Amino acid sequence: MTETLTSDALMGVALLLIMPPLLLGVINKTKAWFGGRVGPPLLQPYHDIRKLLRKGMVISRTTTWVFPLGPVVTLVAVLLAGLLMPLGPFRAPVSFTGDMILFAYLFGLARFFTTAAALDTGSPFEGMGAAREVTFACLTEPTLFFALLVLARMTGSLSLTGMLHGPGQGFSAVLAAPLILVGIGLFVVLLAENCRIPVDDPTTHLELTMIHEVMVLDHSGPLFGVILYSSALKLFILGALLLQLVFPLHTGQAWADAALFVGQMLGLAVVVGVVESVRARLPMPQVPYLLLAAMLSCGFGFLLLVR
Repeated sequence: MTETLTSDALMGVALLLIMPPLLLGVINKTKAWFGGRVGPPLLQPYHDIRKLLRKGMVISRTTTWVFPLGPVVTLVAVLLAGLLMPLGPFRAPVSFTGDMILFAYLFGLARFFTTAAALDTGSPFEGMGAAREVTFACLTEPTLFFALLVLARMTGSLSLTGMLHGPGQGFSAVLAAPLILVGIGLFVVLLAENCRIPVDDPTTHLELTMIHEVMVLDHSGPLFGVILYSSALKLFILGALLLQLVFPLHTGQAWADAALFVGQMLGLAVVVGVVESVRARLPMPQVPYLLLAAMLSCGFGFLLLVR
């Protein structure tokens, strides 16, 4: 039993470390296909990160120790959040009662250091992006907590592994309505937290319209590579949470379940690419309304369980 748990944990960690940049490649390839282009190779994000890690860094004399520390703390926080998340059939390497709270606040810690590093530059553009990031986080964080409360209510567990692996045959049909509402809310959180359209455009070059990208304009070389990898990692973790909530499919065979999970993650990346291809970015004043709708969706899902 111990060997099985160790093997599962190692396979889960391997997926967590290796697969995230591939999701960005699938999204870019999907968007290129919709635009009638060949697009970059699927593995281009890996090459970009490797190239950045081999470059030098240019750091402004106006910055302090907060600036280089920000990306490192962000990566560590997101990695720790990933270790709390059970990926597909694999149990989380770290699991304990109440880890759902730590999971949510690790993302908050990563956001804090990202915005602190942006403010440390003294750039008005990066300060503007940091203000937008924190403002929108006030709406995405309650949405995530409502979703976790719904899972806790359904399973009676306060651990992410127990919440997502609790029902052996999946959730009952009675819980379909709350699950749909929470799934909608989490999908919006996925797009917002990862700076995807319609909330933000990760490919824009207009500082006045940026949210996340403007906060990392002064980072270069390995620091920027760490930021890109952390973003891919965050997309992977939130995507895994959404998929295990909406499609808790298990065959009972470890390798088959692992292949199914990988296929689901790639399918989710295609869906994100399709959304970005058929939707325009929302005007900035309308973004809070979308995030508020997501929060209400998860909130109503919770109310349906406690009625």
